[in-house]
Amino acid sequence: MKIGIIGAGNIGGNLTRRLTALGHDVSVANSRGPETLEELAEETGATPVPAAEAAKGAQVVVVTVPLKRVPDLPSGLLDGAAEGAAVIDTGNYYPQQRDGRIAAIEDEGLTESRWTEQHLGHPVIKAFNGTYAQDILERPRPAGDPERMALPVAGDDTAAKQVVRDLIDELGFDTVDAGGIDESWRQQPGTPVYGLRAGAEAVRKALTEASLERPADFRG
Repeated sequence: MKIGIIGAGNIGGNLTRRLTALGHDVSVANSRGPETLEELAEETGATPVPAAEAAKGAQVVVVTVPLKRVPDLPSGLLDGAAEGAAVIDTGNYYPQQRDGRIAAIEDEGLTESRWTEQHLGHPVIKAFNGTYAQDILERPRPAGDPERMALPVAGDDTAAKQVVRDLIDELGFDTVDAGGIDESWRQQPGTPVYGLRAGAEAVRKALTEASLERPADFRG
């Protein structure tokens, strides 16, 4: 599968490592230019590209950049993606720690991923946002293993969501359907499922226990 990864930080870098190891054709980009990704490319075999070209022909696109940087992504970023491409949003809103206050999220009640979706002009699937980056490398388990972790996955596009769930399964994790993007607040920072290392049953329970009120540490 052809996969574009936009953002080469902890999550983006480790997804690049795992997905190339699984045989996928991965293009990776960051904000500083492809020449800064030569080491990652040599390690993984991924192709470093400018951000504007990362989605070209991709069946899956991973957007894993700080939330405040989403509006700075190239215009028409997804125009060259494959028809029906699944776009994964791994982002989180950290107003005090990094992003500053975003009124549409705080005052209008948009979920983080709905806000991102509006800026990208394409439906997104929220996944990996509460996953420790090192777990992507160290905690994969075969299907049926009692220690296999489950990740919540939210999104409105049923077909794209299934593509993402299948990819996560290939990476060695179970998934739990967390509803649509307007329900994705259940996996935002400060919720019971955020950072939870557990199986599917515990993840489902944590999603039901989430509160719509954003914790004070995660409000602007």
